[in-house]
Amino acid sequence: MPLDTIVDLLSILAAGLAAALICRWLGISAIVGYLVIGTLLGDSVLAWVGGDNHQIDLLAEAGVFLLLFSIGLEFSLDDLWQLRRQLLVGGSLQMALVALPSGLILHTLGFSPAASMVLAAAIALSSTVLVFNALAEFGESSSPHGKRTIGILLFQDLALVPLLLLVPMLTDGKAPEWQEVFFLMGSSLLFVGLIFVSRKILNGWVIPGLASYRSPDIVILFTLVALGGITIMAHALGLPGAVGAFAAGLALGGNRWSAQIDALVLPFRETFAAVFFVSLGLLVDAKIVLASPVMLLLMILAVIALKAIAASIALRVTKLSWQSSFGMALGLAHIGEFAFVLAKLGRNSEVLTEAAYQQIIAIGLGTLILTPFLLRWGLKQVATGEDLVQAPSAPGMTRDSFDGAVVIGVGPIGKQIASFLETQGVNVTLIDRSPINLYPFEQLGFHTAAGDATQPEILRAAHAHDARLVVLCVPDDQIAQQILTQVRRLNPEAQVVVRCRYQSSVAVFRKAQVQFVVSEEQQAYESMVGFLSGLFAEEP
Repeated sequence: MPLDTIVDLLSILAAGLAAALICRWLGISAIVGYLVIGTLLGDSVLAWVGGDNHQIDLLAEAGVFLLLFSIGLEFSLDDLWQLRRQLLVGGSLQMALVALPSGLILHTLGFSPAASMVLAAAIALSSTVLVFNALAEFGESSSPHGKRTIGILLFQDLALVPLLLLVPMLTDGKAPEWQEVFFLMGSSLLFVGLIFVSRKILNGWVIPGLASYRSPDIVILFTLVALGGITIMAHALGLPGAVGAFAAGLALGGNRWSAQIDALVLPFRETFAAVFFVSLGLLVDAKIVLASPVMLLLMILAVIALKAIAASIALRVTKLSWQSSFGMALGLAHIGEFAFVLAKLGRNSEVLTEAAYQQIIAIGLGTLILTPFLLRWGLKQVATGEDLVQAPSAPGMTRDSFDGAVVIGVGPIGKQIASFLETQGVNVTLIDRSPINLYPFEQLGFHTAAGDATQPEILRAAHAHDARLVVLCVPDDQIAQQILTQVRRLNPEAQVVVRCRYQSSVAVFRKAQVQFVVSEEQQAYESMVGFLSGLFAEEP
């Protein structure tokens, strides 16, 4: 890799880090910071990094692939079936109510039919990551209004796939020929069939076989091979590589490895995503964007108003009250990150002009800046009287029936504690980052939840908010303290037992009023002193 490319890449990563820190401090999406900092670094402002570096583009494309892969990985066929009404009715209505008037207005303003179609579809997309994270942070992801909103977002994610297929066929503004459409439909159906077959083979034979090795290295290597293989298969069938990445996530999803794969891929995904959005900002021409700021502001407000109205109607159709529908609609009234992916594909395929591309980036950036404030205000407008929060249940459990213990951390000690509690007739749920560690207990009939226990939704999925007893057996004391904070927020009445590593942490946990805390350091000292005392006592 040339030195100039390395310098550009380091500049992008450093700028992305600074932008992420600032956005975290301001409480807004990091995507906004990436795009803004990329614009500042680009040729139109500081000219520190050029936007025409092919190797940087390759890294940015890797970011798109990993984003789509992670979205596919998080899809659950069971969840999709449970949200089928919200997904099909609410999602299709929301996109139609945004895309149709947007396309007509754009065509009236002089855009070509192909450009109007791509821009209207991009405007209709919202950010699943941004909204879902906000709902989880406020504890609303499992509420009726939260589920309906997530259903609409999932429909948008699914709609992205045919849109990615359609854009290259609109090159030069011409309508696709029927032979191309039928060939694409045939290839797509064949590809979907292969994905379902791959999913069955992976979940039935391959993953159970590899799980016995209990090695994270094997997990990540196999994931990368599967991702690359399925993407190449999609390319061989004439489908975009991005569709292959999404399909790879679907193929690897829905098994006990899914959460661990996502945890291992997450650092790479976030890094490559930062490269993608910063490099996207490099292409923004600030002079064009700021040429008519009043018009730009009016277009941003028009998009927010249109999307809020469309989402309100769509949510109302799913039997949500008008007040709750409007409150949640404000959280959907923005242009999401995948709209930028679609717009860039349209620009590369010459469906969109440079000016149109710049405008959609600027409008999307403006809506994203306003979204955190709109979402917070919108959640306050939700009719809490009718939309009671319902925490998700682990398989075979109900909210009323669970009154047991949650063991967090399935290491050597956590395993023994779980087995002991089970022999005492206690209903035990186990939480661990690794689904592989949980698998033997699943086979024995234990309820489990794979994921990061510092996240409230993972604790709710394990019914920590209902448990009488929570046992913390996490090897990192700082993480254990974070988990304890979340447990206390969800369930102040629970008795908490903590096994920490260092004696210096005992005082911290006692201040948090846990019922019992013991340190490995103190246990080791007492055991060794006990042995040595006996040894010296035996000497004459």
